[in-house]
Amino acid sequence: MHRWLLFEEFRVVRHPSERSFRYGIEHECALLRADGTFADFTRLGFDEAQALVDALPEDPADLADLRVGDQGIKRKRWYVEGFERFDDDGGLVRCDPQGIEIRTRIHDTVDGAVDALRADQRALDDVAAAAGFTTVAIGFNPLRSSYPVVPPYNAWELRHRTGSPEERTAHLHMVTYGPDLNLSCEGIGVDELVDVGAKLTHYSPWLVPLSFSSPFRDGAVWGGLSARTAVRTGARPAAMVFLDGVADRDRMLDTDPSLTQPARLPAEVGRIEFKAFDACPDPQLYGELLSLLTGLVLDTTLDGRALVPDTAAHQRAAVAGLADPWVADGTAALLAAARAALAGRDDDLARLDRLDRRVAAKNCPAVDMLACFADGHPVAGLRP
Repeated sequence: MHRWLLFEEFRVVRHPSERSFRYGIEHECALLRADGTFADFTRLGFDEAQALVDALPEDPADLADLRVGDQGIKRKRWYVEGFERFDDDGGLVRCDPQGIEIRTRIHDTVDGAVDALRADQRALDDVAAAAGFTTVAIGFNPLRSSYPVVPPYNAWELRHRTGSPEERTAHLHMVTYGPDLNLSCEGIGVDELVDVGAKLTHYSPWLVPLSFSSPFRDGAVWGGLSARTAVRTGARPAAMVFLDGVADRDRMLDTDPSLTQPARLPAEVGRIEFKAFDACPDPQLYGELLSLLTGLVLDTTLDGRALVPDTAAHQRAAVAGLADPWVADGTAALLAAARAALAGRDDDLARLDRLDRRVAAKNCPAVDMLACFADGHPVAGLRP
């Protein structure tokens, strides 16, 4: 008893703001050809895109953190993102490319994840330039709004493309580009993890405008700032959390789109994945957004929760973004809550300072893209 009391007397109880986090970034890049044209699935073959990946190094140490997938396409930190088609027996027939995805390993700091993404982006840019391509970050295909499933699914594909909400809507990602921002928190339990996913889903309409980068659609200025948000919201998840598929099987929620998923490898257990941001041209913005997400995980004051994204709220935000006072006020409130929760975490607070300035300026990447386009410059292969 005496030893137990002594242990209790000196036990260190960590404040929630001192919890440790780990981070990862998955970033989708589009490609432009040497003549400046946008290289989507109508103008790019899988072999061309795969040749870029083949020229990049493979590190077996990556595999502890990164999922390979059934077809073995994802063996590196870079891989061809696309839509796979199968024959009647489940054999791979083809993969139509959407672009190149870059995935970082899991890092102990936001800066570590951002620096890794920068380095891997530079490596991809080098091999792309040698092959006559450049990479571009944009949230939505500027030339077309949909990917046609041609030919229609066969019987095998119908069985395997309807097993989950995400499989049923997988074709939508062929015209959208965005990051998965991943974080995990030390000591978080299953109930708290699911609650965080529901919190981020509820507040997503006021988070995503910081990233908007898709003001073009069907070959023209769309009239809003995020065609990606307008098209995908409601069909695809805003946030997702990964649980132990065996131990937590009974804790999975049946929602459409999904909020909970079984982890596919041990490193995914406990992961919080925010999926609704547009692709960002500067990795620094991903770092700022990761700090904001960290603060929202730690926050204990915000009471909004949703199991599925609010389509109408997202579509309103997608038009004017931070220029809409309803959006800007909501975003500012989230930043204030995150700031309070991040007290003492100076690096995170410095990143929130930069986000505060973006909100004050009503700025996001799409605003800069539209200004460039209005000045007569091409943007993502689209010419004025």
